[in-house]
Amino acid sequence: MSYRNAFSRVLSDVIAPRAERTGREGSFPRGAVTALGEAGLLGLTVSADLGGGGRGPAEAAEVVARIAASCPVTAAVLQSHYAAVAVIEACGSAWVRGETAAGRHLSSLALADGAYGAGGATATRSGEVVALSARKREVVSAGEADSYVWSSSPLAAADGLTLWLVPAHAPDLFVPARPDGAGPHGSATSTVLADPVLVPADAMLGEDGAGHDVVLCTVLPWLLELRDALGDAAVHPSVAAAESAPSALGGAAQLSAVAPAATALR
Repeated sequence: MSYRNAFSRVLSDVIAPRAERTGREGSFPRGAVTALGEAGLLGLTVSADLGGGGRGPAEAAEVVARIAASCPVTAAVLQSHYAAVAVIEACGSAWVRGETAAGRHLSSLALADGAYGAGGATATRSGEVVALSARKREVVSAGEADSYVWSSSPLAAADGLTLWLVPAHAPDLFVPARPDGAGPHGSATSTVLADPVLVPADAMLGEDGAGHDVVLCTVLPWLLELRDALGDAAVHPSVAAAESAPSALGGAAQLSAVAPAATALR
């Protein structure tokens, strides 16, 4: 069965019938996510060598656009997942990629910083353990995803960002009960707090300090592709700003000009 046939069945049998209730009750579309995973759609963009669909942003955008017509909540969840998976495919471990390909792993982006002391998201290494401290805002699937693509200040590099894959079950990772109010009702878009959260040093995605380039060259293009499939109504102001002045995004302090693009559809 092709992924389009499998997707059409999930859309008609699971997502569409539950869409009105999902939007009305504001409940996270766990049933839809599970069905998408079983049908191979969570792993659509993972390498075929690991059991994924081996597809690219155009196919992902097609899936998100068709879901959005029925259930914007599920589309928001999948939009952030596909953008996060693009980073995991480029920099992540074969195990996580394989779990995603098998439909057992939902990821999301945690790139937009709220206030945390005076310095934003920080990372401090002690041996093979890194302590991440941050207040991440407008995280889609907060408390529902299995992992977050997370940004912090570098460990040792002079400037830039460092990206991490933070497991949702990590101790001292806290999601407030009340959502931020951003994103479609039910997308579990909320703040995620790390005060701090401990991760192994090999949870780093890519090189220390190179995360800014990953955001601009991987995350943003995927988000734009997904956005374009949905039409002008889905344009987020920060995406437009990043398109018009990418050269202005010069360092970690400017991440806020790009990161809100990783939030749910509005």
